[in-house]
Formats: sequence, structure tokens, C-alpha cells
Amino acid sequence: MNLSTSADQPPHTANPLDPVEARVLGVLLEKEVTTPDTYPLSLNAVILACNQKSNRHPLMELAEPEVGAALDALRRRHLVVLFAGAEARVPKFRHTLEKVYPVESADQAILCELLLRGPQTPGELRHRCERLHPFDSLDAIHEAIDRLANRAGGPLVARLERRPGQKEARFAQTLTGPHVDSEEPATATTPLKAVLALPPEVEARLASLEAEVAALRSRLDAIEPSLEKIRDLLE
Repeated sequence: MNLSTSADQPPHTANPLDPVEARVLGVLLEKEVTTPDTYPLSLNAVILACNQKSNRHPLMELAEPEVGAALDALRRRHLVVLFAGAEARVPKFRHTLEKVYPVESADQAILCELLLRGPQTPGELRHRCERLHPFDSLDAIHEAIDRLANRAGGPLVARLERRPGQKEARFAQTLTGPHVDSEEPATATTPLKAVLALPPEVEARLASLEAEVAALRSRLDAIEPSLEKIRDLLE
């Protein structure tokens, strides 16, 4: 993959992320903050986090080949690094967004939410970013958005046209290229699960349970080599 760009063109403009790469990057940004004890993440943990039902839009059902390919692509872009050594029994991954796009932690939280849930209003971002970074006011959200939109190296967010009936404009991340607003507002024929917003405490509990499952999966991955050695000895 050729990552060369002109001097005035940010890397993501010439080579935008695809939806799976965006989901994987968003997951790594999220889990670094919400589950630091199990971060960096194993491949299985990344897959589980990509497919979790809370804090995601759209919902995805990704398999190992897709997630593995996305991780490889992100590594080539220097957005992800792999850990595989004596202390790491299974390969683990962490993001290096700050090396490619240096931004403040508040700005990174907003970028993470936009990668995981798609375009959102400042009000939605303030509510949903609470688990990642405390914003004291809506003005603080607007300030972070302005920083991301007016970066010297190129904008990481863009303002979208206001939808009919909406009071606030929405903002989208630009790592996946220009956003095409093809989503229609939810209607009576939309499945309930697509329009039902869970209470924050329920979302937090679901995220916690999914993190516990990911942690258990990582532990199983870690002991698997030892089990293989025991099987070899018994045979």
C-alpha cells in the first residue's frame, strides 16, 4: 500500500480507512480507556469488541480474517503496533494514533465515538463521551470539535448538513473519507433494536460484561500454549 501524499494532503485523505479498519481503530482507542487492565488487546478481544452490541453503530458481525486484515492495514499505516514477545504469550495490539495524528485526550475521545457510532450532534457526543473523557460543558465539546476540524495537518472531523427536524448539526470523522449521509431517520418499520436507546447504566453494564468476556478469552489464549505442551508430554 502506497502511503505517500502531497505536502498539503493528510494521509487519510489519500488513503481513507474502510469501515472495518475504522471500527478496529475505534475499539483500540476505546478499550485503552475503558478496560486498561486488559489493554493491549489480543486478536480475539478485538473481534469481540468490534462485534459488541453496546456503543456501536452500525452493528457488525466480523470474523477473524476481516479483523486480522484490518489490523495489518492499520499497522502499515503506523496506526497500530503488535506486541509479541516473552512477556506476551499471545500477540496483542495497541493503537499509535498519537504518532500519526497528535491530538489532545479530549479530542481523541470525540474521534473514538465518531469512529464507533458514526455522525453525532455535540449533545450526543457530550453524553456518550462521558465514559472516555469528562467534558464540563457543551462549550468544551464545541472547542474540541473546532480543534479537530481546524488542525494544521488537515481536519479530522467535518460538519454535516442539519437533518430536517434536528436542532443541532452533526459531525463526522474524516478518517474514512468524505461522509455520504445516506441514513434515513428511523421509522415505524425500523426494527426496535435499531431505535431503542438503552439507559446509560445498562449500556455501561453491557460494556463491562463484554469486557469481562474479552478478558477471559485473553486468559484462555494465554494458557493455550501451556496446554499444548502438557498434551505433548502426555502423548
